[in-house]
Amino acid sequence: MDVAFTHVSLWTLLAFVLTWTVFYVTSRRTKGKKAAKLVDMVAEERRDGGTDVIIVGAGVGGSALAYSLAKDGRRVHVIERDMKEPERMMGEYMQPGGRLLLAKLGLEDCLEEIEAQKSVGLAVYKDGQEAVAPYPGKEDNNFPYEPFGRSFHNGRFVMRLRQKASSHPNVRLEEGTVKSLIEEKGVIKGVTYKNSLGEDTTAFAPLTVVCDGCYSNLRRSLNDNNAEILSYQVGFITKNCRLDDPEKLHLIMGKPSSIMLYQIGNTDVRCNFDLFPGNIPSIANGEMVTFMKNTIAPQVPPKLRKIFLKGIDEGAQIKTMPTKRVEATLSEKEGVIVLGDAFNMRHPVIASGMMVLLSDILILRGLLKQLSNLGDAKKVSEVIKSFYAIRKPMSATVNTLGNALSQVLIASTDKAKEAMRQGCYDYLSCGGFPTSSMMALLGGMNPRPISLIYHICAMTLSSISQLLSPFPSPIRIWHSLRLFGMAMKMLVPHLKAEGVNQMLSPTYAAAYRNTYIYGRKPATA
Repeated sequence: MDVAFTHVSLWTLLAFVLTWTVFYVTSRRTKGKKAAKLVDMVAEERRDGGTDVIIVGAGVGGSALAYSLAKDGRRVHVIERDMKEPERMMGEYMQPGGRLLLAKLGLEDCLEEIEAQKSVGLAVYKDGQEAVAPYPGKEDNNFPYEPFGRSFHNGRFVMRLRQKASSHPNVRLEEGTVKSLIEEKGVIKGVTYKNSLGEDTTAFAPLTVVCDGCYSNLRRSLNDNNAEILSYQVGFITKNCRLDDPEKLHLIMGKPSSIMLYQIGNTDVRCNFDLFPGNIPSIANGEMVTFMKNTIAPQVPPKLRKIFLKGIDEGAQIKTMPTKRVEATLSEKEGVIVLGDAFNMRHPVIASGMMVLLSDILILRGLLKQLSNLGDAKKVSEVIKSFYAIRKPMSATVNTLGNALSQVLIASTDKAKEAMRQGCYDYLSCGGFPTSSMMALLGGMNPRPISLIYHICAMTLSSISQLLSPFPSPIRIWHSLRLFGMAMKMLVPHLKAEGVNQMLSPTYAAAYRNTYIYGRKPATA
């Protein structure tokens, strides 16, 4: 009995070992075949004159990058979810610095034939006061391009960029919805997507660029930088009208925050304002219209109010959109880079998001141009790290200024906060060096973080001086200390996020300006 049991146990153990061995070998072969099949598919696509770069999204960034890389001989496959003309209420203003960068990419003609309007600066309003803050001229700032901006319909601009990109033989522009990234051992090899026929398919390339906007579904799989909602922009377009002063962006320091009006077409005016989460009236039941008429319109200066009310009375389509902040972080995965609003966002009050994006594209294009083989994931990763450092002077200036100004513009009954708000108005309206320098920073004409820090400190000290007048009583000293603390609270997180060295060192900013503003020397990876 014992011998029989022993024999049965031994045979059972042997059968188990043989079964496990067969399963293990078969499994390894299957995985090997799958990996080999993936490599073969990529190799076959390369042999057939396949794609060098896949770009997810054909908005401003995707289209501009596609055209720029195509001019350098790269074969680019752009996959866009919806080819119809977008209807956005952001991305309608190009700062002077953005126009320069657009020209350097060979895309300046995309601002033609879309009724783009010339803008020479800001008109700022507060409590019945009015001031003009123009962009500095070439003689004041040494800016090597026309010192004015452009405002336009975002959708028209995007369609012009798409037409320009698709006209290049190296660009394949396709409608499709990207579902996921194809990854192998930490390297992104391509994407899976549903094409316009509803078929699931794949595309492979050595480099994938995710540029699918603020609602990106792919960002979460690449970065851990969650989007923080700051406020909501409410806006509409008033048609068949023209501002008395159409060459300025009209900024009203209202309540609860900023109100803006600017010309975006020959007879179209954009009207928008900021509200905060938890206090958004319903559009569907008419509460928003009532709120705009009773609360917002009375704050709009009389010369602008008629246009604001005209749009409401004529039933203009009212839209809301969240304003978000996303700190730029690099993905640890190779073979991929994230750009645009999927990568970095700040409050849109200074209308400079497209300028940062075009700066990123110009930098990235120059660095990739030095690589003959994008299939070398290590070298591409080194380029991406260099890109992240080189972009800082422009991105840090815009991120810090946008988020700081959005906080200053919030109305408050707090004496310290209101003093800072008044100080901001006084600084922009005083003329001379303070105004021209601030407008050069805002317009991307002099991207220099340390200069911005100087002006924030100067504005803070000026506000404190006003707060202490006519004599420094204990309560005034207390409010002054609180105001200084608020200023530091706005500034210090950006120093930490952007990097103290990048924010304070003049070397980075000088290198950026020499290369990308003045074009004096090339950047290297």
